[in-house]
Amino acid sequence: MQTAADSDQPLSERALSKLKWRCRRGLLENDLFIARFFERHESRMTVGQAGAMETLMDLSDNDLLDLLLRRKEPEPEWAGAEVVALLQLMRTDGAQRPAISPSS
Repeated sequence: MQTAADSDQPLSERALSKLKWRCRRGLLENDLFIARFFERHESRMTVGQAGAMETLMDLSDNDLLDLLLRRKEPEPEWAGAEVVALLQLMRTDGAQRPAISPSS
């Protein structure tokens, strides 16, 4: 069982790689939200956030998209505080366009 102290530990490179593979989705819209989240946060991702992401990845594509687009809110019986916090980050990041690098 994961403790609160473990939850704040940084995610290992191997675990991050496995998580990114697990996060591949069938709907492009979900992939865009997830990719933007990883672009901004993968270097600081914690074990707790990874667990929350796993919980979200257990949802169907349509249910996940409904959450990301704020069409519905997560249900308390499966969504703890870390899932809600991660979902908020994903919603914020997914709503923003990716940064474009200036041309040389």
